Amino acid sequence: MNKFQTGIAVAAMALLPVTASAQGSSAASSVSPEQRKAFEGVIKDYLLKNPVIIRQAIQALQAQEEADKQAQATSALKTHKDELFYDKTSPVAGNPKGDITVVEFFDYNCGYCKRAAPTLKAVMEQDPNVRVVYKEFAILGPQSIVAAKAALAAQKQGKYKEFHEGLMMGQSDENSISALTNLLGMDYKKLREDMKDPKIQQVLQKNYQLATTLGINGTPAFVIGERLIPGAVGVDALTQIIKEERAKLKSKK
Repeated sequence: MNKFQTGIAVAAMALLPVTASAQGSSAASSVSPEQRKAFEGVIKDYLLKNPVIIRQAIQALQAQEEADKQAQATSALKTHKDELFYDKTSPVAGNPKGDITVVEFFDYNCGYCKRAAPTLKAVMEQDPNVRVVYKEFAILGPQSIVAAKAALAAQKQGKYKEFHEGLMMGQSDENSISALTNLLGMDYKKLREDMKDPKIQQVLQKNYQLATTLGINGTPAFVIGERLIPGAVGVDALTQIIKEERAKLKSKK
């Protein structure tokens, strides 16, 4: 039995005395140490003979915690809707006027993000009414921060989309950034200078704070409508979620 299960068992053992206490202080005071020990022994024996109850309790607790987490996330998504979907510092791809927006939190050094990139691109190609908002969420080390700054700096030369796709397809170290800049016909010296712009650091910090508020602690993570989808998803799954969220929007009109 692990600590989590033990905690449930201990809580259960204390149930009868607590119940007695809830019925009145006189009832609680009438429970002697011997009676308490006897109560605990009965409950302990019962749990040992029926250990499946512990598993059911754990599953029920986990389900409740997940429901609470989803409820908190939904509330946070509503509160921070404008920051999520309409922050002018966040790069946008797809149809800028699309009826459904997909927000992605990602890190260029995240393998799952690299897998998700072709999926998101395919969805944009298949659905002309999808708008994508990119949130640079550099959490995998110093090189991730450098790559994110480089991508945001590339936006100043009108090359964010191409730079983003290039980093997702390959490496994101200094040499790769330099090579990608040359490949795209960009001014590398200007890129390096723009990366020092304090506003870029502010964007990264703002994205980090927003992700923390939404309970996002890994990449990739997607927000579609009022739904938070952690982890990489396939084209079919993403398309289905978009379809469902689009239907919700139409039902509200």
